[in-house]
Amino acid sequence: MIKNYVLDTNVLIHDPNAIHSFEDNNLIIPLPVIEEIDKLKGRPGEIGMSARHVARELDDLRKNGKLFKGVRINSGGTLRVEVIEDFKEMPRFLSDKVMDDWILFYTMEIIRKSPDIKTILVSKDINMRIKADALGIEAQDYLKDKTDEMALFKGYIEINGDPQNFDPVKNKVRENEFVKFDSKIFRFKNGKLIPISVDQNTNVWGIHPLNFEQSMALDLLLDPDLDLVTLMGIAGTGKTLLSIAAALEMVTNAKIYKKITVTRPVIPMGKDIGFLPGSAEEKMKPWLEPIRDNLEFLFDNAGKSISKIDSLNFLQVEALSYTRGRTIPHQFIIVDESQNLTPHEVKTIITRAGVGTKIVLTGDISQIDSPYLDAFSNGLSYVTAKFANQKIAGHLTLSIGVRSDLSTLASEIL
Repeated sequence: MIKNYVLDTNVLIHDPNAIHSFEDNNLIIPLPVIEEIDKLKGRPGEIGMSARHVARELDDLRKNGKLFKGVRINSGGTLRVEVIEDFKEMPRFLSDKVMDDWILFYTMEIIRKSPDIKTILVSKDINMRIKADALGIEAQDYLKDKTDEMALFKGYIEINGDPQNFDPVKNKVRENEFVKFDSKIFRFKNGKLIPISVDQNTNVWGIHPLNFEQSMALDLLLDPDLDLVTLMGIAGTGKTLLSIAAALEMVTNAKIYKKITVTRPVIPMGKDIGFLPGSAEEKMKPWLEPIRDNLEFLFDNAGKSISKIDSLNFLQVEALSYTRGRTIPHQFIIVDESQNLTPHEVKTIITRAGVGTKIVLTGDISQIDSPYLDAFSNGLSYVTAKFANQKIAGHLTLSIGVRSDLSTLASEIL
């Protein structure tokens, strides 16, 4: 049955190709959404890029007819820009000064004009969906890139028995997934159980794995056959430290990669970066400081000086926006806090990888700062699920805290 789907602005910013994701249904974009897209198109970074992409897409669709009448799109459905021509006044429970209320009002008018067609408001904004429900409007999240909870996996299974009798089909083991038999750990690679080469005596840039999870993580990080590694885990499990240590090892000692790039998204918990005084470098310092803390620890631990880190030609610590739009060959790239990226942003980053580049995504899906993402719609979860069982990708979820007893307990109970 054909339905009406009304799109909120944040859906189009989250996924600029969202208009092609609703099959043969009627896609409706309220005129206030176009106004918001216009205001956002000059913004720096991914938001501005997405807004400009959407504007170009809609402009291209004008070749198919009048947008306010509706045009055919490749998915088989129709798209139209809704304009209320007989507007008199906003209902008392809505405000004409709030853009979300305008979108809700448009949705109510669409329902009134088309009572026989099911109309659904699609929004990434939780409060918008709550307000819609209070007004009797059916609302849902944008589901196309939302990961099924069952698609996320730990990256290892524990088996009681003999490795000689292990049945990978019966146990549904994935490519590059670990299998733990008591104290023995193997990785399922190319159809075989391979003993991992990292144990607690292994020295990686001055550090040793402190538990079996860290041994497995380093086994993935140090494997040049894996071009993509995703590491999830609570704070204090060592995700970032292990990744940077492995990168330093692979660049300076093994000489497998030529350069290291360590980056993270700028997702402030308070005011945005534009509110802060100073140059771009000074503004970025609070977001990049945790990375430098890890580097300082590793250099000190290895008996090396970090005082001239900015002059090291093999290491870059930079804002994520600086890595976009480039082809990056022969690098070990670490994207920290990647749970704060959208699936579209992660795709943009991974598709920049050139020949001989390894990308490591780290993050904690229980600590997401973006208001439009959750544990199953963020880029880290999305990539983990999509790359499961791929020969060039490995994943591990770490749960054993090593930072301190207090840190581990806080992650569990707070």
